[in-house]
This record gives sequence, structure tokens and C-alpha cells, in this order.
Amino acid sequence: MELLVVVVLGLLGIAAATAIGPRLGVASPLLLVIVGIIVSFLPFVPDVEVDPEWILAGVLPPLLYSASVSMPTMEFRREFRVISGLSVGLVVVSSVALGLLFSWIVPGVSLAAGIALGAIVSPTDAVATSIVKRVGVTPRIVTVLEGESLLNDATALVLLRSAIVAAGASVTFWEVVGDFVFAVAVAVVIGYVVGKVNLWVRARVTDAAVNTVISFAVPFVAAVPSEALGASGLVAAVVAGLVTGRGAARSLSPQHRFSDAQNWRTIELILEGGVFLVMGLELSAIVADLQSGARTIELGVAIALVSLAAVIVVRALYLIPALLLERNSARRAADIRSRLSSLQERFDAAGTRRARASRRGRRDQSAEARMRTESRLRRMAADIDYFTAVPLGWREGSVIVWAGMRGAVTLAAAQTLPQTAPDRSLIIFIAFLVAAGSLIIQGGTLPLLVRIVKPAGVDRQAMSRERSALAGLLAEVADDVRAQRAAKAAEARERTDTTTERRLSHGLRLEIIQAQREALLQARDEGAFSSSVLTGALEALDAEQITMELRGEHRDGP
Repeated sequence: MELLVVVVLGLLGIAAATAIGPRLGVASPLLLVIVGIIVSFLPFVPDVEVDPEWILAGVLPPLLYSASVSMPTMEFRREFRVISGLSVGLVVVSSVALGLLFSWIVPGVSLAAGIALGAIVSPTDAVATSIVKRVGVTPRIVTVLEGESLLNDATALVLLRSAIVAAGASVTFWEVVGDFVFAVAVAVVIGYVVGKVNLWVRARVTDAAVNTVISFAVPFVAAVPSEALGASGLVAAVVAGLVTGRGAARSLSPQHRFSDAQNWRTIELILEGGVFLVMGLELSAIVADLQSGARTIELGVAIALVSLAAVIVVRALYLIPALLLERNSARRAADIRSRLSSLQERFDAAGTRRARASRRGRRDQSAEARMRTESRLRRMAADIDYFTAVPLGWREGSVIVWAGMRGAVTLAAAQTLPQTAPDRSLIIFIAFLVAAGSLIIQGGTLPLLVRIVKPAGVDRQAMSRERSALAGLLAEVADDVRAQRAAKAAEARERTDTTTERRLSHGLRLEIIQAQREALLQARDEGAFSSSVLTGALEALDAEQITMELRGEHRDGP
């Protein structure tokens, strides 16, 4: 009964923080951390200790899966070079640099233990990036930060595991590399297979509630076997989510996708809020554990402050050359753009796009090859336009540096240290202070930083132009479908069969929606429009189809 009361109070606290936070101008995750810290020191509140496996195996897989399902796959592909650099390169550099620093400033701490602490505080948190979305920065920044936080956990946990082994025995550099490659490669394969099977099974399930229940199991179906094989369950959950998110619009009905979105939004709210609240509530137990050891709280606070400053400095130093490389690549790509435009004009003059839209028979191989080439050219041109429209300069880089917050992963990773690990209590205390301090200090001042440096934001005018162009594309598709159905409609009118005419009308509307959806997905694959505009158009089509089906009009189709 006592546990039930705690859970209910926690749910009410999460709901209250989510509702009150925006009114106070404070992000709800920060509010929950602060409230949790205050409550943890109340004399009548017992110590709260959560098994880290609940976070690593029970909470993070569904959260990462949900974030990756909604991740725009085209933008993720475009930013993958930056994302992979931050997810792998920055974590490795940060872990080694901090390991050297800790072994130098903290008496009795070995290099392996220092690298373990560095690996713990290096990864940014996927949950913490929810704060970034509220400050109105360009979608490029959000994509980079989300992609980084989805993938860097695997790097950090592999380094942590290797550092723990190195503390008791020798381990070579190539063994660490091999462990990491194995963990990622196996996880990618399992995640991809699970994502494909997930779409195949759910496409054949008609009940939306059952479909959503299956979706809740997917992240664990990907993560559990990966962990059993020594791979990264988190990466497997992310890959399964990316595969599902990309194929859902073609494989799942609008009702199923709508049900998924609503239910997963609720799950995210509960899990994210619970993670931040529990973080705060654990502080009193962590402090009590540290006080029973040989190290002092003052030492832990000092090391935590140095650690937080160090991860920010290392992140900034790493990002400077990375952003310079991105800008140089964007300039070179701009030079190629004119040649791509010339090639596109030649394809347009040949009328291949119109031929593709009107042709319904079997295509010859040359036509298929020409269409694939044309699609690749359009995607390359769209990629270049994407990079040149909103380049990542020092303003955007400043936000990326400051928005790299730590969170629950850092604390959970610290608690996975063996009970016999040297200075375990101190490391957990430092990890908590780094995570909580990062969320409160960086998260609390991020809106101010955005106002000061003024990075590129959402271009409303560009979005308006895209919506107009997209409306024209959808109108063209609708006209093509109507033209192909004109003969059947005329035949129905000649027979003056009202039922047949109504069926043809309803069937025509559904056929237009399906053709428009396919055109939007083709545009998504080619990167012709921004993900936000495409998502809005797809949701509008889904809403129209759901409305028709709720009225029972789908039963009257031809």
C-alpha cells in the first residue's frame, strides 16, 4: 500500500510539474529534479535507492525507442557525420581526458578508475534534450543533439566496462575497439531485424489497441537479446525505432499510428518525469553512503565542479574543428549544386517526372534506371540546399556545446560499478552532482544563452513557401487520380445508380489520399521538404482518412 501511495504521488507530481513548469518559465524536468532534491532531505521521507538495471534495461530502451521512432530519418542521415563524431569521438576523447585529469588531481585514483569516471560523465542524456526543444532553435541543432544522445550511451558503457576490467587486469586498446565494434554491429543487426519484423506483424493486426501493446514490447524485444549476446541493447532499441519510424507510414494504418503517438506520448511523460524525480530523491541516500566512506563531501563537490567544467571545455574544443569541417564541406557542396541543377533541368526537359506520375503499366529497365538516377540527383540537391540554408556556425555551435546536458544515464552508469570498486560512493556522488548540476545550471540558463547568441531559429517564411509548394504537389496528384477515375465516374452517372456513384466518390477520395501519402513519402525520401512540413501534411491526410472511416465510408468503397 505504501508503494502504491508513493507511485500515485509521483504521477501527480509529474503531472503538476508538466502543467506548472511552463507558467513559471522553468522546464518541467528541472522542476522535478529540484523538487526531488528538496523532498529527499525531509526527515520523514525514507531514502530512495533504485536498482540501476531498472534505468538501463527498463526505462532507457523504451525512451530511446520512442525518440528514434519520431526522429526524422532524412535529417538523421544528413547529420550522421556530426552525430557519429559526437557519439563516438567526443565520448572517447572526453573519457580519456577526464581520466588523465582525475588521476592527476585526486590522490589514489588510478588511470583506469579515472577513465571509468570520465566515461560515466561523458554521455549526454536523451531525456535532457527535451529541454532544448522548448527554446525555439533550428531543427538542425535538435537533430544533432537528439542523434548524439541516442547513440553515445553505447560508447560510454563499453568504455566503462573496459575501464572496470582494466582496473583489475590488463586490457589492450584493440580489445576495447573490438568490444565496441562487436557491441554496435550485433545491436544494429538485431535492431534492424526487430524493426522489420515489427512492421510486418503489426501491418497484419487490425486492432489498434493490440497494435500499440505490441509496440510497447518492441524496444525490449530488441534490447534483451542484444544484451544477452554482449551487445548494446540501447543501440538495438534505437535502430528498431529508426526502422519502425521510417516504415510506419507505409505499413501501418492511420488509426494505428495515431494510437501509437498518443499512448507513447503518455509513456514518455511518465518515464521522463519519473527519471528526473527519482534522480532528485536519491540524493540523500547517496550523501549518506558517501559519509560512511573515507572521502569527504567537500572533495566530491570540488571534483564534480571540475568535472562539469571539464566536459564543457572538452566539448567546445572538440566541436570547433568539427564545425569548421562541416562549413568547408558545405562550401564545396555549394559548388556542386550548379552542376546538379543543370542535370536536373535535362531530366525535367525529358519529362520523366510526368511520365512517372502517369505511367501505370510495366516500365522498361532504362526508364527505371533513369527514374532512380533522377531521384538520387534530387536528393543530392536537396541535401546541399539543407546544409547551405542553415549552416552550423559559432552561434549554433555555442548552443550545441551548452545544451549537452547529462542526466539519468550518468547516474545509472555510476551505480553499475561493482560494490568492491575503489571510491564507488565518491564516484556515484560526483556523477549525481554532474548530472543534476548540468541539468539545473545549463538547462536553466539555456534560454538566456539562446537570447544572447541568437542562433538560427525556425524559418517561418521558408516553411510557408514549402507548404505552398507541397499543396501544389498534392493538388497535382489529386488531379491525376481524378483523371484516371473519370471514366468510371461517367459510367456511374450514365446508369444513374446513386449507390454506385456514391461508392465511386468515396473510393476516389480514399484513392486520392493514398496517392497523396505516397507522394509525400517519396518527397521525404528525396529530402524535398523539411520534416516538420511533411509531418504536418501526413497528419492532415491521416486525420481525413480516420474521419472517413469513423463515419463508415470505407465500407462503401468499390
